[in-house]
Amino acid sequence: MEVTILGSGTGIPSLKRAHPSILVKSGSFKLLLDTGSGTLRRLLKADTEYYQIDLLFYSHFHPDHVADLVPFLFALRYWALPKRETPIHLVAGEGLSGLYLALNKAFGHWIEPPEGLLRFYELPSDTTTYLRPLPGIIVRTGPVNHNPESLAIRIETHGKVLVYSGDTDFSEDLVNLARGADMLICESSTPEGMKITGHLTPSLAGRIAQEARVKKLLLTHFYPPCEEADILESCGQEFSGEIILAQDLATYQL
Repeated sequence: MEVTILGSGTGIPSLKRAHPSILVKSGSFKLLLDTGSGTLRRLLKADTEYYQIDLLFYSHFHPDHVADLVPFLFALRYWALPKRETPIHLVAGEGLSGLYLALNKAFGHWIEPPEGLLRFYELPSDTTTYLRPLPGIIVRTGPVNHNPESLAIRIETHGKVLVYSGDTDFSEDLVNLARGADMLICESSTPEGMKITGHLTPSLAGRIAQEARVKKLLLTHFYPPCEEADILESCGQEFSGEIILAQDLATYQL
């Protein structure tokens, strides 16, 4: 697997960090985790077209994570769109259908994809769910501690395991979902002493990684105060494995 951080920031505008989004490549398949504002342009910088995405996952429905859903749907109506032989899988928690209906009410047919192009999966947000949407890839989702619809995702393929937390506070469910993963991409929103309810500090992210016994911890979702803090030192007090601070458009191999 290859992981490219399209955006490692939050809803606060930043010249250094775009809104949250992660591109995962496995063989010929491409998975997109969240689409904060500007994601479609960031995809181009990662040499990927929006219509090449095979699976689109939303961790929850806050604007900084779903802002480019409307542009994505609108772009899918482009008359010169290359014909896909397989559908795009759109995966999210409870409320996905309501979100789409509300957007459709606002934008009408302009965001209605060609028939059969999108396949929706609205998953329960209080239990673990298994999916096999793509050949050779196992997807498992589980609840985390943020919004009622919030989900983390575990992707298993070719003997490698990647887990993405989405936004969350400390969560034993996330520890269980991430257990033994090759890489955990985990939010670390604020420095120690500035904790926000529903989010993690570096030490809490490190504690989750240590309890889950993951091999690598990739921290992301940084609010501006993180730029002045020693995130590695704080996290390293809890996690003994490799810690990486996400950088926009950086690529990591599993």
